[in-house]
Amino acid sequence: MATPPPQPGPYAADLPSVPAWLNKGDNAWQLTAATFVGIQSMPGLVVLYGSIVKKKWAVNSAFMALYAYASTLIVWVLLAFRMAFGDRLLPFWGKAGPALSEDFLAARAAFPATARHGTPRTEPYYPEATLVLFEFEFAAITLVLLAGSLLGRMNIRAWMAFTPLWLLLSYTICAFSLWGGGFLYHWGVIDYSGGYVIHLSSGVAGFTAAYWVGPRLKSDRERFAPNNILLMIVGGGLLWLGWAGFNGGAPYAPNITASVAVLNTNVSAATSLLTWTCLDVIFFGKPSVIGAVQGMMTGLVCVTAGAGLVHTWSAILMGVCAGSVPWFTMMILHKRSTLLQKVDDTLAVFHTHAVAGLLGGVLTGLLATPDLTALHSHVPGARGAFYGGGVAQVGKQLGGALFVVAWNVVVTTGILLGVGLVVPLRMPDDELRVGDDAAHGEEAYALWGDGERFDVTRNEAARAGAWGNGVREEAVDHQLAGMGARGVTIQL
Repeated sequence: MATPPPQPGPYAADLPSVPAWLNKGDNAWQLTAATFVGIQSMPGLVVLYGSIVKKKWAVNSAFMALYAYASTLIVWVLLAFRMAFGDRLLPFWGKAGPALSEDFLAARAAFPATARHGTPRTEPYYPEATLVLFEFEFAAITLVLLAGSLLGRMNIRAWMAFTPLWLLLSYTICAFSLWGGGFLYHWGVIDYSGGYVIHLSSGVAGFTAAYWVGPRLKSDRERFAPNNILLMIVGGGLLWLGWAGFNGGAPYAPNITASVAVLNTNVSAATSLLTWTCLDVIFFGKPSVIGAVQGMMTGLVCVTAGAGLVHTWSAILMGVCAGSVPWFTMMILHKRSTLLQKVDDTLAVFHTHAVAGLLGGVLTGLLATPDLTALHSHVPGARGAFYGGGVAQVGKQLGGALFVVAWNVVVTTGILLGVGLVVPLRMPDDELRVGDDAAHGEEAYALWGDGERFDVTRNEAARAGAWGNGVREEAVDHQLAGMGARGVTIQL
């Protein structure tokens, strides 16, 4: 019997994995950008969190970030992606549904709710699978940033319950409203790459959560020195370089605004770092490395709302503002505010993300240029106030920020009160005094000694290890005997 001829499929006959609508360059860039954003979380913020906290909280802090990243992906493909970027259910929410089947993931990417009132729907030139991955990385980093407010005391089981609920009930709302075709999107609020959806949300939600979870131990609040500043810089560096994908991937194509955005992102970060460092020197007499990393971060956050829509001289101005306004709220205002003093925001996420994110959104309303905005925005004639937009765009930016703030305060409060009925939100004080070993039964650094007196009778293992490295036996015996005779104690 003759073999039946192959049936025509959705793909080109000569290139079976390349449908007619797919642009391989766009697809390659979007997958690369997604990887860059993923590196910001894993390992970037995992390393930063694990090194910027006290030694006894290194494992717990890194694990909170790691868990948030992993749990977000599963919830994202099961329900959350389509709630954030699917068909319209409500003016601020999409219809839930899975993103798991070939029919869905191999089809052309689309934002169905963006088509409204004559606005064509957004359709990038790559498959839905690429969009699902890219947007997941943004969702994940939002929760990882939020965790920075809660390090050093939150019950890990409460965190495990909180992350999927907050993703479903808070993040998807803001993402759909501003990016997915919701009411703020069609009203014309500009959030180029997450100044509101990611940074304002995580900063406000983190501050709110810190209030409900409660503070660290008094001794930890008074002294919470980093256990490894060099690794902290490594984590910060991964965050900075990964921002090329964060802001460069926002146009969903490697176009002009993507190039402008990547340049502006780096310029703003560098300017903010230098501004923050100069203020530290002027007011405290010496530069702080932790302060420099915070200044870098505020520069990245601030420019995000308008990275591809402003001149590079505007990015410098945004960097100056990002390095000074959050510095003032953190170093001056925080010490004078009863509310800010009461809430224990471990890594000052409120200042570095909420304040900087709001600042960036307002500055975008002032500085967005008509030509660059026309390449990115679906709203005809959208522009900043300095380019003839009047106060309208600034008003929209403030209105969008008000919605994000109010929603996150209310929903974060509701989720934590609900979780608190089942699992204590804060670890008991006796476990807080121990840290990682109480929470996980593990410690970050398996260093010899760790507070124990050296036992000279254990020299056989040391001698064997040293011989493996080519060290003469006599030298090993001399060192071990000398340490044992002196009663050396190594205290960490």
